[in-house]
Formats: sequence, C-alpha cells, structure tokens
Amino acid sequence: MSKKKKHEDHEEHVDESWLIPYADLLTLLLALFIILFASSQLDSKKYNSIMRSLNNAFTGGEAPFAVSNLIPIDDAASSTRNNNKNQNPPPKEPSHTDSQLAAKLQKEEKDLEELKKSMDAFIKENQLNEQLTTKLDNEKLTITISDRALFDSGSATMKQDSQKLAVSIAGMLANYPGYQVEVGGHTDNIPIHRADFETNWDLSAKRSVNFMKILLNNGKIDPSSYSSVGYGEYRPIASNDTTEGRSQNRRVEVSILRNIKATDEIAK
Repeated sequence: MSKKKKHEDHEEHVDESWLIPYADLLTLLLALFIILFASSQLDSKKYNSIMRSLNNAFTGGEAPFAVSNLIPIDDAASSTRNNNKNQNPPPKEPSHTDSQLAAKLQKEEKDLEELKKSMDAFIKENQLNEQLTTKLDNEKLTITISDRALFDSGSATMKQDSQKLAVSIAGMLANYPGYQVEVGGHTDNIPIHRADFETNWDLSAKRSVNFMKILLNNGKIDPSSYSSVGYGEYRPIASNDTTEGRSQNRRVEVSILRNIKATDEIAK
C-alpha cells in the first residue's frame, strides 16, 4: 500500500497553465506587428489580403476585421489627386471652331475700326462735326446724321448737297461688304399734319428709304444686306422738352451691324 502511494507522487506534473495566456499574448503581438507592417506599405492589395487572412485566423472571416476603416496611404493620395483634378480641370484647348470664331471676330473688329477712322477723317476734312457723329460698340458701328444736313423741315426729299454726302458714305461702306446695314429714320415728338405725312412714323420711314436709295446707287453695294425702318419719335437720344434736344432727335442713323458679338467669342 505504501509503495503505490509513493509511485503516484513521482508522476505529478508541473503546472503548465501559464502557457495559454502566454501564447495568446504572442499571437496578439504578432497580429499587431503584422498590422503595423501592412499599414506602412503602399500596396493596398497586400494590405487587404493580410486583413482577410487575419479575419479568417481569428474569427472565421465574420469579425469586425471584415471591413477595415483604415485607408491605405496610396489610396488616400490617389483620392486627393482625383479630387484636385475634378475641382481644377486642366485648361481647355481651343478647338478649330473657336480659333475660326476668334479670327472672324478679330477681322470684324479691324474692319469696323477702319471704317470708323475713314468716317471720322471725312467728317473732319469737310467740317461736319456738328452734323455727323460715329460710335462703335459691341453691337454695331453707328453713323448719325442730323436731319438738317439732309432734309428741309417737314420734308423727306433730300437736299442736293445731302445727296453728295450720301454718295460719299456709300463709297466707304462699299469697301466693307458682308455686313447687314440698317438705315433708321427718327423725328422729334412734335405732331405733323400734312397731306403726304399723317404721322411722324410716315415721315421717319420715308426719310430712311430715300437716304437708303442713294446708298444703293453704288453698284458695289449688295441691296440684300440693306434695310430701312422708321422709328418716328420713339427712339429719342435727348429730351424733347428743349429745342436743342428735339434737334438732336431728328436724325438718320446708318448702323453697320456686327456679325459676331464680342460676348459670343467668350461664351463660351
């Protein structure tokens, strides 16, 4: 009986339960270093592969590791670059159509500026500053002629000297074909009562037609590009309350219209 008891004392083993938490600690440290290593790499595919392996190793692929909140460095940098590209797109290269439009606009500007200079020189040479003016803007070149330089009061028949003026203007216009030209007649607001003109509409319309007819006597001018219109008293450029203002409103305007507006080339 005593021998059996003594034999059992020799078979007792050392307590090895500490190995389990020790192994767990080593596993966690290994996992930590793997994660740190993966996070420092620029290859997102390797990172995702490692994360999937850890999922399978620890939880069978169903734990929180399944979807990682970490953004690999290269993906973050790529995302930033893509956002910058979207916010600041590269400058658009001018197309062939844009270049053509810009060239046409440049030629048109040159034409109208040259025509204005020619008209201004003609006005100065013939001392017509009080009777003729020119204005160039984004829509047209306007030549304004006072009615006293063309007609007698209440009449639509052009004076003999005014016909020479119209011929000279036609000669300059003929050098710049390809533009629509409008001849507009204007009056003041004093009512007219005549057998041949019942209203200022009639007077302004007849004056614009008669002036345009002289322009069209120039064989180099294309009649299809010209039109006339009577505005009556409804497009004043000065007050009709004064004699001077009414004198400014009685006029004929020759408008050379732009084919391309300055804003069209930019809209673009």
